[in-house]
Amino acid sequence: MVSTQYQVFTIGHSNHDAETLLGLLQGHGVGEVLDVRSAPYSRYKPHFNYETLSASLEDAGIGYAFLGGELGGRPEDASCYDEDGRVKYEVLAATDSFDDGIRQVVRVADEHRVALMCSEKEPLDCHRTLLIGRALVERGVEVAHILANGNLEGHDATIDRLLAGFKLPFNGDMLSSREEMIANALSRQSKRVGYVAERALSGGWRAGH
Repeated sequence: MVSTQYQVFTIGHSNHDAETLLGLLQGHGVGEVLDVRSAPYSRYKPHFNYETLSASLEDAGIGYAFLGGELGGRPEDASCYDEDGRVKYEVLAATDSFDDGIRQVVRVADEHRVALMCSEKEPLDCHRTLLIGRALVERGVEVAHILANGNLEGHDATIDRLLAGFKLPFNGDMLSSREEMIANALSRQSKRVGYVAERALSGGWRAGH
């Protein structure tokens, strides 16, 4: 098995073919995929649909579990959306369901090399980094992101890229600490890429699939 300091990986299936995704997972010794998409289906890449994906992973000796209900970025709870229908990660992260999902990830990671899988290629465009990765790191879990080219990027390095994108100092300044800079950048990026729900007939917000 590949040696690593990291307890949890993340990966985006992007527009890979099935063999490429398997190669990326196997290249980093992943033994269990936890699917954190809100709906485990892909309109354009059917080999990433739940039934096909779980079967292909099983054939390759990799476990699969769906955690989109607990950790998906498109929650059904209307209280997790603002007045414009954009998901509020800080509210979602405080829900009992999300906490249960994080606890499940930690439990599985104690026994297997885990990869959280969503769809976006770029970690910074996805809730697996902005929401789930952040929550895991806050609990002391070492997280790294498997990039589309197979390289591994530690979560701190990913966050440094985010800070650089917003032209924020890596180590804070006289007014704000690094942690405050990170919170600022995560909030801004979440507003930029976070899911925007459809308005339901009742006037509330509902997650699409």
